[in-house]
Amino acid sequence: MTAFFQSYGIPFEAAWLLSTVIGILLIALPLMLAVAMIIYADRKIWAAMALRRGPNVVGPFGLLQSFADGLKVFLQETIIPSAANKGLFLIAPIITFTVALLAWAVVPFDVGVVLADINVGLLYILAISSLGVYGIVIAGWASNSKYPFFSAMRASAQMISYEVSIGFILICVVLWAGSFNLTTIVESQKGYYGFLNGNGFNPLLFPMAVMFLISAMAETARAPFDLTEAESELVAGYQTEYSSMAFALYWLGEYANVILMCALNAILFWGGYLPPVDWAPLYIVPGILWLFAKILFFFFVFSWVKATVPRYRYDQLMRLGWKIFLPVSLFFVFLVSGFLMLTRYGG
Repeated sequence: MTAFFQSYGIPFEAAWLLSTVIGILLIALPLMLAVAMIIYADRKIWAAMALRRGPNVVGPFGLLQSFADGLKVFLQETIIPSAANKGLFLIAPIITFTVALLAWAVVPFDVGVVLADINVGLLYILAISSLGVYGIVIAGWASNSKYPFFSAMRASAQMISYEVSIGFILICVVLWAGSFNLTTIVESQKGYYGFLNGNGFNPLLFPMAVMFLISAMAETARAPFDLTEAESELVAGYQTEYSSMAFALYWLGEYANVILMCALNAILFWGGYLPPVDWAPLYIVPGILWLFAKILFFFFVFSWVKATVPRYRYDQLMRLGWKIFLPVSLFFVFLVSGFLMLTRYGG
């Protein structure tokens, strides 16, 4: 795109800035629309599983329900508790929302269709996703209220616990692909057994794919791991004192993170923008459509789990993270590296 603008006589610096801003808007604006639609899809899936109808009044089939909800919160008054730390109270939802968008910079939608094709893309995502906890912790502390504070402590412990196992799971993928670059990781998944695309078909990496999916649910605080906003215990968790657009930013950030985790499941283990089968006619379909189809499938799994699985107790959540996922993922790091040393690097 930079070369396209340069062909019109625009200097390189200005052309690069213009193309970068357009690239950011091409990701951020559809993502905001996707969040609105995915909330609608979430509610429809829950409704179907509980034999209800879900949103069906605003717009055809209730499609405009999310926009009506957005307009409602936009028109509400922003109330700041008198004892709250005003500056931190307002900046916390902005941090959550911004961090949720930043990670999308390195996600490849097709070959070459990526905002920043950096060689440490996976490391960047790991660093950015770990910043998300700050928005929640700051919100809990700045609210100057007991329940949000309890929620913030739960959130920080939960996110740190599962990030450790996610880190080891990603090491397995990086060892197999030989790169931190997400495009290279996707391309390395071609041709398992001569016709399948995806690390998930690899017996050494399939258990990691399952663990990554469960850890992604815990990392985004989705059910059954939504201990941060357990309404029977904490009213609404860290966002109890929030109203208006500050509350909406948390929702947008949460769902943007959920879509990101669905995208990472697809990219790291199920071939990303590659078709599931390595068959020439399937490559006619644009890669971005394959990626979207996989994201939607994983989002359905997230909603399915939320609608059917009861919430974990906090001690069960911690036991799963530290006593099961951590040792198993560490064992698989040794297993994958040992296998590669014997086969790929043995000579």
